[in-house]
Amino acid sequence: MKFIHYLETITGVGIYPLTSLLIFFLFFSALSLWVFKADKGYINAMKQIPFTAEETETNQL
Repeated sequence: MKFIHYLETITGVGIYPLTSLLIFFLFFSALSLWVFKADKGYINAMKQIPFTAEETETNQL
């Protein structure tokens, strides 16, 4: 028996794809809104975390 037949026997299974799409859309929208409203200084500070001061000085030359 195929997997789709198991799903057809569950009552109200059609709400799950809609719910997952709604959760994805809300998360993506909230994340996009945060990115556009985030402080640019904070983003630049986070961008420099993996590097030490010596590495950033040599890369700027």
